[in-house]
Order: sequence, then structure tokens, then C-alpha cells
Amino acid sequence: MPTQISPRHHQAAAEIPDKLYFRIGEVARICEVPAYVLRFWESEFQQLKPNKSGTGQRLYRKRDVEISLRIKRLLYDEGYTIPGARQVFQAEAKELRNRAKTQELPLPLPASNASAAGLEKVRKELRELVGILSAPMRAAQQKRQDRAIPSAESKPSGLFEL
Repeated sequence: MPTQISPRHHQAAAEIPDKLYFRIGEVARICEVPAYVLRFWESEFQQLKPNKSGTGQRLYRKRDVEISLRIKRLLYDEGYTIPGARQVFQAEAKELRNRAKTQELPLPLPASNASAAGLEKVRKELRELVGILSAPMRAAQQKRQDRAIPSAESKPSGLFEL
């Protein structure tokens, strides 16, 4: 006699309403698990982090609902243990990081003579600006040196000599 599997395991993917936030009861209804199971999953899976309202109610985003459904599928339908499901999420995150690292940036266009000449013109103008802006600093430094206290050899003789 074949064993019957609960029909809830074979239902089509749950329809997620188009809303910004969901309360825990709504997510429990969508995922067809009790609310305490969702709270437990929050402690076991770092990817599942619903926001909390000012009154402490959990507010799930659509992404959180999708993760909850994925956790349910991994645990109930595919037979993963909680540590095994955690490893699945970690492997996916690692793959995404590696894919992001290996994505090639577009190659720079070869510099044409016109663009090279334009860059050289900009460099020349910037050097001129540096010269103009540093000129007042040189003049101020020269004035400070002129006002500096003269050394003992260059003291003028006068009334106040001791």
C-alpha cells in the first residue's frame, strides 16, 4: 500500500501578493507553516531578517517571503537539514561574489590623436593654474621672510644698544 504525501507539499508555487510589507500571519498563511516556525527560521538563517515596526511587529518584505518559501522548499520538499539548507544559501552567496569578481569591465577605447591633444591641453592649463595659485603663497612667504627678526650681525646701531 503506497504512502500518501501531504498535498501541501505538492502545491504549485505560492502566489505572493504585490504588497510592500507582510505581517507574520500573512507570511505564515502564504508559506503554510505556523508563525513560530518563521520565528525559528529567523534565528537559524541570517538571510531572513524582517523589519520590525515601532510596536515590535515583524514586517516581512517580498524578498523575505521569497526566502521563507525557499527555506520551506529546501527543508520540507528537498529533505535538507537546517545546516544543509544554510550551506546551500552560503554556496549561492559565494557563487554570486565570485561571479561579481570575474565580471570584466569594458575595455577603454584607444586614445585618438585628437583626444590625446585635448588631454595635453587640459594638463597645460592645469599647470598654469597651479602656478597662478601658488604665486600668492610665494609672495606671502617672501613677505614673512622680509619681516623676520634680523640676526645680531645685521642689527643697526642706535639708541637702544646695551
